[in-house]
Amino acid sequence: MLERHDTNGIAHLRMNAPQRLNALSDGMLAALQTQIDSLKTDPSIRVVILSGAGKAFCAGHDLKEMQAGRASDDKGRAYFIDLFQRCSKVMTGLQRLPQPVIAQVHGIATAAGCQLVASCDMAVAAEDCKFGVNGVKIGLFCSTPMVALSRNIPRKKAFEMLTTGRFLSAQQAEELGLINRAVPADQLEQETQDLAETVASKLGAAVAIGKEAFYEQLQMPLDQAYAFTGEVMVENMLWRDTNEGITAFLEKRKPDWD
Repeated sequence: MLERHDTNGIAHLRMNAPQRLNALSDGMLAALQTQIDSLKTDPSIRVVILSGAGKAFCAGHDLKEMQAGRASDDKGRAYFIDLFQRCSKVMTGLQRLPQPVIAQVHGIATAAGCQLVASCDMAVAAEDCKFGVNGVKIGLFCSTPMVALSRNIPRKKAFEMLTTGRFLSAQQAEELGLINRAVPADQLEQETQDLAETVASKLGAAVAIGKEAFYEQLQMPLDQAYAFTGEVMVENMLWRDTNEGITAFLEKRKPDWD
């Protein structure tokens, strides 16, 4: 259901339920959470790439499974509470990983699938990819996907998507900041790999402390953000490998990092 292979410090995660358009079923959420728990304590991995098998990246929650859950007690209230809590844990878990996570997106990314893209640190998409939070079309407002989406793109554009169910093209998604770039479909894998290798070539500890600080400072007022990030930079400057990196730059040589 979720495949993983690691190469040169890059973990490749591929959702592999193509017959269900890689829907975020209970099993898929559990598999993603297992990998998140594993990756956060794996210092050998410096970047994560998340992709999907088949004709789509991810079509959101598994509606058939949700309808089955509705048949449980109290119209499924307990099941739905648990489902959205588990999904939110996966989404926040991706941002809390020390490694940058890059979504490699093709086909469609809808509802919670669009949320998954928005929850990744970066995203590269095929030019023919479509993005939507279209639950409103079936009477279900995409409230939890809204959290990640509205933190990626301007609020009026996000609200229009949420209330109309209209899709964004990859080009529009790039313009609005939902993805980093749109590329020809036959170049998607290589473009994503190139980006991952560029990030993986950097000092992993510096990227990790920077990623954590990036999301922390976004929630702070300006003065508090500067005070906080100043402390982060002081800690970073005191590292042996940072001293070596600066010295190597001044001496015009490659750094000898541990």
